[in-house]
Amino acid sequence: MNKFFFKSAKINEFRLWGLVFTLVGMGVMIVGTGGIIWWGQIGRIIAAIFMVIGMFSLLISVIVYFWAGMMSTSATMLQCPECSRQTKMLGKTDRCMYCKTILTLDPAQATHAPAE
Repeated sequence: MNKFFFKSAKINEFRLWGLVFTLVGMGVMIVGTGGIIWWGQIGRIIAAIFMVIGMFSLLISVIVYFWAGMMSTSATMLQCPECSRQTKMLGKTDRCMYCKTILTLDPAQATHAPAE
């Protein structure tokens, strides 16, 4: 298995965490609502608690998605040398969004100079 299989671009990592918070929040809210069916009257209190926790998780996901969007607007656009697709780069080093090749704009960190 490729050791870089689970690595991706920084922007995609932020979007992944936004998705995780969204799904966890929705799941918690659904389980909390199911508490009404399982535990009757006491389940309403459990449902209310789980709804609040789920809403906080969804609020965190909105913040993460907004933050990723703001970073995406200021990211450096460049063409990947491997797959020749336009990709965005955050910081000095990042990965291609498509082929996961390590990219850098810092000549000191480059593995080799491009052929002229």
